[in-house]
Amino acid sequence: MPEPLVSVVVPNYNYARAIGLCLAALQAQTYPNLEIIVVDDCSTDDSVAVARSYGVRVVRTPANGGPSVARNLGASHARGEILFFVDSDVAAKPGAVANAVALLTERPQIGAVCGNYDPQPLIRDSLLEEYRCLQQSYWLIADEGRIYTLYTALLAMRADVFAEIGPFDPRLRETENADYGLRLARAYEIWLTPAVRGVHDHDHDLRVLVRKVFTRTMLHIPMFARASRFPGGLRSGPRAWSSVAALVVLLTAVAPVLLGVVWAVLPAVGFAGYLRLDWPMYRFVAARRGPGFVAYFVAMHFLLNLVIAVAAGVGVFGLLTSKTFRRLYDKPAAAL
Repeated sequence: MPEPLVSVVVPNYNYARAIGLCLAALQAQTYPNLEIIVVDDCSTDDSVAVARSYGVRVVRTPANGGPSVARNLGASHARGEILFFVDSDVAAKPGAVANAVALLTERPQIGAVCGNYDPQPLIRDSLLEEYRCLQQSYWLIADEGRIYTLYTALLAMRADVFAEIGPFDPRLRETENADYGLRLARAYEIWLTPAVRGVHDHDHDLRVLVRKVFTRTMLHIPMFARASRFPGGLRSGPRAWSSVAALVVLLTAVAPVLLGVVWAVLPAVGFAGYLRLDWPMYRFVAARRGPGFVAYFVAMHFLLNLVIAVAAGVGVFGLLTSKTFRRLYDKPAAAL
């Protein structure tokens, strides 16, 4: 029986520095029967020239529309029985496509297979990337197995399933993966597996990372409110409670200033509790980078937990005051 054709769709916007590594990794896959389609979302850098230098097919969106629009356009040009979406800042390991195809063909109840990343970035040029890569790798390892959301940086699914569920919501630029995961999980299983793996070039600009974390957290709040199985909110355990604890530490930090030095015990105890919530993750980091890096990791993680807490508060306020925000994900898939 011939191996099914796999259409690899690579959405891209201004990732000239990484897309060559992404495409080289795809051309080195052990799976032989694939086509590669780069969908450029109106980049202003040299992304298109770099992609064409690898001899792959390049299509372009008529206007910058975000990753949903790019993935949908790529799927419309795909000829394969299986779609494999790979972000242009990810280099897939050689067996990633073959392993994804095996899972999808052996277990038809699986609607999508998502992959994890190595704990070091694709391009090692900042401590921020080192932090983000370790943090994301650890969280994804903890989530491996059946999931109820979607990680789209390394995502494989059968073309007939994509046609059945419908396209990504083109209105969404930041939370399209979670929206699609909720729709897909109603009919199929979704699995996050270490068998599909890559190396990710994470953000190296703190302002960009803070904006992404804030926006995505805020926009996830309507999902947390309505979907009992959606991974997030305070039901998801230490990961979410760490954000609450970080905010408590910050708020109690004024106690010694207002009430006297003896009250310094409050933020000290709070910070100890904060560290305890993510202690396994800090051990994971220490084992790979040493205790010196852990101090930087803890500081950066504390900052982003504060961002998450504030963004969640803004999202809850929007949920209570804005009908439009509450109904952000109401549009039926058939109307997309």
